[in-house]
Amino acid sequence: MSKSSLSKQAISNWFTSLQESICAELEKADGGGKFQADAWSREGGGGGVSRIMTQGNIIEKGGVNYSAVWGRTPEATLKTLNLKERDAQEFFATAVSMVMDPHNPMVPIIHMNVRYFEMSNGTWWFGGGIDLTPHYVDEADARHFHRTLKQMCDGHDLSYYPMFTEWADDYFYIRHRHETRGVGGIFFDHLKDEKGFTKESRFQFVQDVGRAFAPLYAHFMQKNHMLAYGEKEKRWQMLRRGRYVEFNLVWDRGTKFGLETDGRTESILMSLPPGATWLYNHHPEKGS
Repeated sequence: MSKSSLSKQAISNWFTSLQESICAELEKADGGGKFQADAWSREGGGGGVSRIMTQGNIIEKGGVNYSAVWGRTPEATLKTLNLKERDAQEFFATAVSMVMDPHNPMVPIIHMNVRYFEMSNGTWWFGGGIDLTPHYVDEADARHFHRTLKQMCDGHDLSYYPMFTEWADDYFYIRHRHETRGVGGIFFDHLKDEKGFTKESRFQFVQDVGRAFAPLYAHFMQKNHMLAYGEKEKRWQMLRRGRYVEFNLVWDRGTKFGLETDGRTESILMSLPPGATWLYNHHPEKGS
């Protein structure tokens, strides 16, 4: 493992600036909603700021979370990494994560997360991802989304896009439903200084993932928010939101890690939509 001058504080500081820039860009795209800041602290060490928008012009509920937490490494995390407590007693984790739920069912849900994790034994890695969950699939939107991500990934390494899109398809999958969560995206984890990559080059990639978020979603907001919809479309939106809830509570690693490390529950569950519906044994109408 090569030494790097890139500190955890520098990474955390950049994540703070990313949160601020994304909120400013989305407020401009929404044209009315404002993010309200809610600072919090964690008893075991660290804290963060949750920025929440409710009842904007386009965004019904949106959250952009920043966190930097540290302390004793949770037993569940050590078990996942195949480590014993004496090997890495302390951890540091910093991240920015966000989910946007629109009023109009023709505007997709979007999620993005970038994160950095470091342990007292010197182990570190980056992780993250961005994915799109339309209520109604628009092939042109899906192509634009993936084309943008591919161009961004290819600017760093040609192996990134095919590897990370396959990882996203595997990760954003609701196993108990045998359904994909949306139209995919990219997902990556445990990016370290290996195979010619450095800490600096991994961070530059993570930065570009973060920068891609706001322009992408602003595009979908402006393109689709004036499209017509009615009660039928709203009912379908509520059902699709229900699937999103199921994934986040049952399978999402970030949700599990936040709860395992005694994170702030309100911020961890910010990713849940403002409303959702479950109908028993529901089957969509043919051709709907």
